[in-house]
This record gives sequence, structure tokens and C-alpha cells, in this order.
Amino acid sequence: MNNLSKSIDFLLENAGSVIQLRLRKEILGNLTKTEEENLLEKILQTPNYKLVESYVKPNGYIGNGMHSHSNWRGVKFHNTPLQDGEAAARLLADYRIPKESPIIKNFVAAMRNEDVLREEFSNFPTAVKRYENRYNCMNTGNSLMGLMYFMQGILGYGDDYAELVRFQDDCLRCFFRVFEIKSFDEITKESSARSNKYEFRIIDSNEYFPGAYNLEFLANTKKWRTQGIIRQMTDALNRINNELEPFTPFLIDSYGNYIGAFHALTSPLKPFRTDDDSYFYRGVYTNIAKLGVGESVEVLAQTKVNILEAIDSDGILRLTAKNTYTKWNKYRTLESASKEPKYAQECDATFWAVEFLHFVKNTELTK
Repeated sequence: MNNLSKSIDFLLENAGSVIQLRLRKEILGNLTKTEEENLLEKILQTPNYKLVESYVKPNGYIGNGMHSHSNWRGVKFHNTPLQDGEAAARLLADYRIPKESPIIKNFVAAMRNEDVLREEFSNFPTAVKRYENRYNCMNTGNSLMGLMYFMQGILGYGDDYAELVRFQDDCLRCFFRVFEIKSFDEITKESSARSNKYEFRIIDSNEYFPGAYNLEFLANTKKWRTQGIIRQMTDALNRINNELEPFTPFLIDSYGNYIGAFHALTSPLKPFRTDDDSYFYRGVYTNIAKLGVGESVEVLAQTKVNILEAIDSDGILRLTAKNTYTKWNKYRTLESASKEPKYAQECDATFWAVEFLHFVKNTELTK
């Protein structure tokens, strides 16, 4: 990390408590137990953590639903985006709240309790139907239960529960499906569904295909990892980018109801550029790197080159794209990205670059 010394110095001087903890504990490895406790205490006092804490229910579940309506016929369920189960889980994971903390242990226990979940998804008819069909579309990572598994995975509980270990196998099968096809047309069919921008095709709910949730779940779990499987994941990601024909968006046929295939990895990932960035794709690059694939995935190798070229002489990565600071960002790491608001975006982007390069360097593949 010597070539990033100025970036690290900038973050150590200007970053807020969340980045300070992650940088010093997970990358530099120089955080004492007392310093970690002090930083965590600061994190627990941040406004967004306090919001999540206020949304904890007596049964342990946080917020209302997950990917659910913010309101239903005049009844408001989400006062802020953090009052959604997934958003709350992401913030707890981003802020590195210890998995042993009661707020996380009770949240995970609630997600493993059928009675609690049935109650949580009983507010309106579509929620009830969604819960009844919670295992639909598991093979594309778009089922309610699959998203519950994903949330447990990012909170540190993806390897300790038989159902989630089986879900690891399902996620791998999604990626390995790409070795069996030459074109996306082989696993989809024509649809009359249209939008203003796209002509959609339909994929059956039982078909396997990877999406961003499958990727992030695997990035945050360990039991699946062997040299052979990591190499297969490398080959699958390179095949998606280089060999499969680019594909228009598709919907999933869930027993006659068409739902969106959220962030399906159907289009080649372009290497990172400062003028063509989105928070979502920065997360995808990081999650691919967390698989332990190093620079064997070609888009990561080129992204590394682009990042190092883009970092200014003062060590800061500055983004020029207009879509880098979104409504959702302020409810996640950016809120605590810097000690002073004027450096928020610079600290967020620079830390992302340092963390990404750290994961790429620490590949789990041997020569």
C-alpha cells in the first residue's frame, strides 16, 4: 500500500469514525482494542445509527418489511429509507456494528423465525402474498427469502446456518449456469412487456442466473471457498463480460406475475471511470474483489489501472460524474465519511479506492 500513502494520510486526517475504523482495523491492521471501542462508540452516536436503533421492534425485526411499500393507501410505513429491513441491514454492515451486538443478533433471530416474518409481512394484501410466495425465484436471487438470506450474510451470519450454506451452493450454481449457454436467448423467451426504453424478455422463475445479491452474498461468506471454486467464479465472470452476447433487461415469470430481475449480471461490466460512476457499480467491483479473485477477473485489472491513474497527486480520488451522491448514499457510509462535510465525497471515494485495491491485492488464488 506504499503507493497509496498519501491517500491513507488524507483519510487518517479527514475521515469520519466509520472509515477510520474500517481503514485501521481491516486494511492497516494497526487498531488497538481500546481505539476500536472508542471509534465504535462514536459510530453508535451517529444520527443514522440512532435512526436504525429507533426502528428496532420488540420481536427484533428492524423497520417495516423489506423492499416493501413505503405507504399503502394512505398509511405510511417508511419515514426514512432506513425504516426498510434491507436498508437497515446494509447500514449495520457498513458501519461494522459487531455481529455479537444484540441489535444484530436479535435481527438475525427474527429473520429465522417464521412467526415473526409472517407478522412483519401482514400489513397489506401484496405483502401477505409476497410472504406466501417467499421462495419463488430463489434461483435468480430475487425471492423474498433469498433476500433475507442475503441480509444475514452481510451481517456476518452466512456461514453458521444450514439453510444459508445451501444458499451458497445455489448462488454458485447461478454463476456456473453461464458455462452452459452461449446466449441469453437460450434461457429467456419473448414478452409483450414494454417500457419507454427497453423491450423486455422473460426468464422462468426456476431458471438459474446470477444477480448482484448472489454476488454480494458470496462476497461476505466463506464456506464455499476453495481454489477450484474461486477459479470457476473467475472464469464465469470473465465469460459474462467477454463471451456472452449483451442482453436487454429481463423480467422473471413468477407464476404469472412479472417481477424485475434486480441487477442481473446480464451486461458486460465496464471498468471504473471517474466520469461514469455509480454507487451501485462501485459496490459490484468491491464485491467481485472480495471473492478473492485478484486481477484474474479482467474488469478488476483494468479498474485497478484506472483508479491508480485517477488518484490525484494529493492522494484523493475525485469523481466527476453527476450521479455519485444520491439520496441513498447519505443514509449509508457518506454520513460519517468525513469529519467535515466539505470532504464527504472525497473521503468516500478515496476510501472506496483504497479498500478496493486492498481486496484486489489480497487474492486467494495461488499461481
